[in-house]
Amino acid sequence: MTQTNLAEKLDERFTYGQYCQWNDGERWELIDGVPYNMTPAPVRRHQGISTKVVFRIAEFLQGKPCKVYHAPFDVRLPDLSEQDDSDVTTVVQPDLVVICDEKKLDDRGCRGAPDLVVEILSPSTSRKDIGVKFSLYERHGVREYWIIHPAEESLMVFTLSEDGKYGRPQGYGRGDLAVSTVLEGLELDLEEVFAE
Repeated sequence: MTQTNLAEKLDERFTYGQYCQWNDGERWELIDGVPYNMTPAPVRRHQGISTKVVFRIAEFLQGKPCKVYHAPFDVRLPDLSEQDDSDVTTVVQPDLVVICDEKKLDDRGCRGAPDLVVEILSPSTSRKDIGVKFSLYERHGVREYWIIHPAEESLMVFTLSEDGKYGRPQGYGRGDLAVSTVLEGLELDLEEVFAE
């Protein structure tokens, strides 16, 4: 699908079945049937932060049932009416995900809410990550959502409450040890994460 084709179809909603047929060399996400182009590729600092975080989480998870994956990795978030994968209207590629229920994993990625999602903000995706994806992850029951802001060297951790809503975030800055409530015992040294 090209940008021109997308522009011509703004009123059309797409499904995961259609998404799987797009072969244009670009990365896409679908949120409630609306396509979002993921190109261009993230900048070097974004990639460096992502590598450090995935390495630390993978190290922590050794010998544990949870698994960490990094983009590109499809996460399908079906609504109750979307029993067949081809009908699913939401598929995202978070920067990092942790999945503790192996039944959610298949050869195509993950079907259902990850336990932890990490998004690293970039100029082209920050509005979507803070707004659209925040609501999406909350609605689908992602237990913990991390938003890393490279320019501000900060991390916000949102945890799902018993009423299914994200409460006030726990904020961390460079030099802090960020902790997870979902992955109990995980600490992330933000001095290391943000070091060049």
